[in-house]
Amino acid sequence: MKNKLFIPLILSLMFAISACGNKATNNSPAASPQNSSTPAATTEASSTINYASETGPVQVPASPKRIVALTNAPNVLSLGGTLVGVDEWTNKNPLFKDKLKGVPVVSENELEKIIEQKPDLIIAGSESKNIEKLKQIAPTVVYTWGKLDYLAQQLEIGKLLNKEKDAQKWNDDFKKRAADLGKEVKAKIGEQATVSVIETDSKDFYVFGNNWARGTEVLYQAMGLNMPEKVKKDALGPGYYALSQEVIPNYAGDYIVLSRSTAANNSFMKTDTWNNIPAVKNKHVIEIDTEAATYSDPTTLEYLLNIFKEGFLGKK
Repeated sequence: MKNKLFIPLILSLMFAISACGNKATNNSPAASPQNSSTPAATTEASSTINYASETGPVQVPASPKRIVALTNAPNVLSLGGTLVGVDEWTNKNPLFKDKLKGVPVVSENELEKIIEQKPDLIIAGSESKNIEKLKQIAPTVVYTWGKLDYLAQQLEIGKLLNKEKDAQKWNDDFKKRAADLGKEVKAKIGEQATVSVIETDSKDFYVFGNNWARGTEVLYQAMGLNMPEKVKKDALGPGYYALSQEVIPNYAGDYIVLSRSTAANNSFMKTDTWNNIPAVKNKHVIEIDTEAATYSDPTTLEYLLNIFKEGFLGKK
């Protein structure tokens, strides 16, 4: 019973404090134009920024120190943001294991646990049903997954953390390096060679378009490699397309990037259907770990770019 009463009590106190703060800002002498040079006003002006989010302007800390990221946590980590709460999927990702040691796993439904972390900024997905409640805990910025491409999303996180220049610098550098690699790869495999990105958990199979993580942004957007026409027809619009094992050969390009879980049963790789695919016969299959490839942040993209460099060119 104490736990059930705890959240409403805390939120009520926060509303009261917020109301008092607004009253002081609007009516106190310290907030008037003639006193704008006072230390209190200077501190307040320099400690927050007005972030233009997709749901409207949000006043956020200029240098957030305690961030709860229910989404886009990898983007935050890439810019040196300090997380005090993270979603379970990022926590399971092997690329972020070291950076997330000691960071609690939280969800939008664990409001009391989020409050305990004392966040000064919360990042949430637009699908969240508790956005209004999260806003009562700390300034909350919402993103819709897939609304922005991978570079624009990184830039937005840069703006949010007041590190836009750092984000833009990485964007520009990555685009150039990936484009250069794409030219080198095409020179080796041919300008018209195609690449498919296929994923399996041993029961279900999927082929991906150009913006569904698993390296698709790197291969198709940044490196400029070609997608088979069948993949383009069925997967480019929705982002992915479910397959039966029997029709995989119809979607296989000259090269296959195979996303699979290391824990999955991969008996399909012993079947004639798989082994008769030309890309498989020619040893043109580049494997990636699904658990490490489901984001499109700088850390993940750099990791995949190196895998593709070695897979296509045979060099690290």
